[in-house]
Amino acid sequence: MRSRIGGAITRITAVILAGVMAVALAGCAWPSEYIADAGSKAIRNAGSDGSTTTLRIAAQPYPLYSDVWVAHELGYLKEELAKEHASYTWDSFKSGPLVNEAMAAGNDDVGYAADLPAVIAKSTGQDVTIVSNVAYGEKALAIMVPKDSPIKTVADLRGKKVGYATGSYAQHLLALLLAKQGMTLNDVDTANLSAEDQVAAIQAHNVDAIVIWEQYVTKLETEGTARVLADGTGVKRGNMVSYFTTSYAKAHPDIVRAYNRAVQRGADEINSDPDKAANAVAKDFGVSADLLKKIWKHFTFTTELKPDDIAAIREVADFAWKNGILKSQVDVDKLIDTGYLTANVNSKTTNTNDTTKGQ
Repeated sequence: MRSRIGGAITRITAVILAGVMAVALAGCAWPSEYIADAGSKAIRNAGSDGSTTTLRIAAQPYPLYSDVWVAHELGYLKEELAKEHASYTWDSFKSGPLVNEAMAAGNDDVGYAADLPAVIAKSTGQDVTIVSNVAYGEKALAIMVPKDSPIKTVADLRGKKVGYATGSYAQHLLALLLAKQGMTLNDVDTANLSAEDQVAAIQAHNVDAIVIWEQYVTKLETEGTARVLADGTGVKRGNMVSYFTTSYAKAHPDIVRAYNRAVQRGADEINSDPDKAANAVAKDFGVSADLLKKIWKHFTFTTELKPDDIAAIREVADFAWKNGILKSQVDVDKLIDTGYLTANVNSKTTNTNDTTKGQ
């Protein structure tokens, strides 16, 4: 009897240990530095028959995507997806390329990123579809130099060390601004740095310039650390977009539309009640609500994809192909599908560049 009991305990212990190891191994699926809070805010809404479809969202914690974050924090995503008997999970990544990795690995169904990472995803063979805009803003991306730098023009960057995230839309802006001076990326000493590393590098004067996006542009200016040498005004529209895996979008078109409705509600909230919106999401970006409202002046938040937006994304794809950034040429007409947008988007464009909005 004693041996049978001992054997049973041994088997139970083995089962428990196996379970613990399985959980531990599952947690190693993605390196911790890639994910800020992966899966930490899973939300469930059961349908009338008890069933539910899950939308797995790959997020980025930057003000560029504020309308998506407002939709998340104020419950608009939960409400709109619930109408389609759907739920969602929320994984946060530090850059567009990492969003692409998560989607390529089959870990997420929708991501949002700047124009170039979305185009790169398609060129590498990922079957993705851009379904909506998130925001755009010419002043939300800029080349910055230390406040006391002798560099006065883009032409002065020749031979200088410039930090930016390779494969990000910052690379495109730099190339465009250099081209206006008859220069290319080969005329500068480039350093592949994340946004956080760029900030540290410019503070330590380890680089001569960086190419960075919001919230860092306004934050570095406000702190007196750096100044804007040039931004995207008249050069780059700077689109941020949402893109789904095509298979998910085709299988769940109503869920895609629900996602777009929720994001548009977030955009409308930023426009109609910026105090409420800023208080809801400022903590997610590590800035104050007042600073966030200042940052928002550089953006237009909307899900609408207008002809100007599509033309700008096509320019990005053409540039990336001609400069060897893409593995294959991308047909933007096949990459973008505006059929998932709701009919009333046109009347709800959120233009936070208009200072009369009380921003």
